[in-house]
Amino acid sequence: MSETKVNHPHGIFCWSELCTTDWKNGKAFYTELFSWAADDQPIGDDLYYTMLQKQGDDIAAMYQMSLEQKTAATPSHWLAYIAVDNIDEVAAKATKLGADIIAGPHDVMDAGRMVLLNEPGGALFALWQANEHKGCKRLGELNTPYWHELATRNSAASRDFYCQLLGWKCVEKPMEGMSYTLFTIADQPVAGMLEMTEEWPADIPAHWMIYFAVDDCDNYAATAQQLGGEVCVPPTDIPEVGRFSVITDPQGAVFSIMTSSIHDIQD
Repeated sequence: MSETKVNHPHGIFCWSELCTTDWKNGKAFYTELFSWAADDQPIGDDLYYTMLQKQGDDIAAMYQMSLEQKTAATPSHWLAYIAVDNIDEVAAKATKLGADIIAGPHDVMDAGRMVLLNEPGGALFALWQANEHKGCKRLGELNTPYWHELATRNSAASRDFYCQLLGWKCVEKPMEGMSYTLFTIADQPVAGMLEMTEEWPADIPAHWMIYFAVDDCDNYAATAQQLGGEVCVPPTDIPEVGRFSVITDPQGAVFSIMTSSIHDIQD
C-alpha cells in the first residue's frame, strides 16, 4: 500500500511511536527483527527522530528518551496515535469526559498536529490531525501495526469514554472465560479491549498494546529472544483469531506480534 494524499479516517489508529532509554540499541533490535530501514532525522544535539520504514515508507518512529524522563524512571514504551479530523475539538471533548492533557495540542512542524492524553482509566494515547504526514503509510501489511488492544481495570468507564470521544461502537465477544470488547466503525473492528483482573500485577497500569503482523509468530518470538528481548507470553493460539506472543524489547518496551488466521496479510 503506497502513500496517497488521503489521510487516515477519523477514529483509526494511524501511528506508532517508541520512546526508548537506548535509541541506538533499540533501533538495532527493531530493524533486525522486522527488517525495517531507519531514517534518522536530527531534532537536537546528537538526538534523532527515527522514521522506521518498510520499502521506503514510514510505518512507525522512535526517539531517545529525555534525561528528565530517565531521571523520573519512565520506562521505555510504545505510544499509539489515533487519527482525528479536528484535534482541538476532540481534545477539548476528551477533557470534558475526564481525560488529562499531558502535552498539546500543538503543531509538529508541517507534519500535523498532536496531543498526548491520559484517559480516565489511566492509559496514555495520542491523537493526530494530519497535514503533510498522514502517519503509517502501510497499514494492514506484514511487519506493520495490525491491532490495538486496551487493557483496563474499568472496562465500562473506558468503553463509554472512547465511544463518546470517537464515535466508536462496541460489540461484546465471549472469549475463553472472559468478555472481550470489539470497538468498531461502520461495523468494522478498529480495536479491542479486555478487563485487567486481579491476576494482573498491581504495578502494571492500564495501557494500549500494539500488535505487529508477522507471518510466523514462533519464528519472530524466537528471533526477538535471540536479539536480547524477553518473551513474556509465549506464542499462543487464540481460536478463530490467530497466534500471538507478547515481547519485551531489550530496553523494556512491551509490544505484541500476531499471525492472523482471519486475514491473509500481504507482505
